[in-house]
Amino acid sequence: MDKKKVLIITYYWPPAGGPGVQRWLKFVKYLPEFNIDPIVFIPKNPNYPIVDESLASEVSKAITIINHPINEPYKWAGFLSKKSSKTISKGIISEKKEQSFIERVMLYVRGNFFIPDARVGWVKPSVSFLLDYVEKENIETIITTGPPHSVHLIGLQLKQKLDVKWIADFRDPWTTIGYHKQLKLSQASKAKHKSLEKEVLNVSDQIVVTSFTTKKEFQEITNKPIEVITNGYDNESDVDFKMDSKFTLSHIGSLLSKRNPEVLWRVLSDLVTEYDGFSKEFQLNLIGSVSEKVLESLEKYSLIDYIIDVGYVSHKQAIEFQKKSQLLLLIEIDSEDTKCIIPGKLFEYMISNRPIIAIGPKDSDIEKIIKETNTGLYFNYSDYDSLKRIILEHFMAFQNNTLQSHPIGLQKYHRKALTKSLSNLL
Repeated sequence: MDKKKVLIITYYWPPAGGPGVQRWLKFVKYLPEFNIDPIVFIPKNPNYPIVDESLASEVSKAITIINHPINEPYKWAGFLSKKSSKTISKGIISEKKEQSFIERVMLYVRGNFFIPDARVGWVKPSVSFLLDYVEKENIETIITTGPPHSVHLIGLQLKQKLDVKWIADFRDPWTTIGYHKQLKLSQASKAKHKSLEKEVLNVSDQIVVTSFTTKKEFQEITNKPIEVITNGYDNESDVDFKMDSKFTLSHIGSLLSKRNPEVLWRVLSDLVTEYDGFSKEFQLNLIGSVSEKVLESLEKYSLIDYIIDVGYVSHKQAIEFQKKSQLLLLIEIDSEDTKCIIPGKLFEYMISNRPIIAIGPKDSDIEKIIKETNTGLYFNYSDYDSLKRIILEHFMAFQNNTLQSHPIGLQKYHRKALTKSLSNLL
């Protein structure tokens, strides 16, 4: 039986680093096992804010990858301010009162002149290129994955011009994602975003989202079928590691200015002051980009001397930190808009055999998954007393050499099981 050809249109692909690339890298890895032949369309000359060359080794040479040039404004914006251009492209935006004139101008231009995002210039040439390719290769199904949501506009135009099935995959929401409010959008720009979002949701044949909250949100905009397929974990390559001798709490990923859990810093500061043994054993590892605002808060709570600021590391190195740390921290912004965010690292945390301490908004999707899998504990930003008690209990378990996780029901989050769910839609 011939394999079914499916065209996957994505901006993020190795050597891009970060969680955005992992989802479809893993789907593409397993789709051939379900009689699907994935063809991946990517930009030829992208401007990735994070690069991880190690991920290139995970791309099978049997997969067909096609590309087309992209003209990105971030390259030109770098002439004005390389630092601001890079941080904005990563989604790290300073607090309004702390933004420089250049940053304010760049945000306004990005928000109002590039709708839905800075990669919108890739839409027209990609559609022109793919129209011929899809017909020539007899491709019946295309998948677009965003952000950047301009990729969905490629799918929209192909759907309107060709008789193809179109699946729109949303790794994050569109108009309700946190940074959207920081783009200094005019009323006309806000309306255009809403209009494009509605058109994509109603013209696509099938919608895939990564969270239950996003599904509920989109159901108010469209009657099209919506499937929740979360991110997940994969079989890990062997990593040599030795458990940390100190009581290490590690956060892997970006700590944005609003992802700043002062309740945690206060708890840790008080434990350092109140328990002599804690102060001698405690260490906080920050792996990834950290905003100045977070560093200022850590200094305010006298925690600077306990920090190891590692910066960005490869995916393999991140796995090593996950396995050797005593506790893993997962921090989300305390907002209604972030209830739907389920970071990809959560699933890798879950199989690390290390307890998770998660802090975020009430009734989030993260909380549901952590409780369901018994992989850690979830706290709100006001839970000082319970957070302090649990960290102290974990510290005592660490001293007794009994600190570990006891997960249940993780198998459904394996990347192969998730790919099977995707294949059922194809």
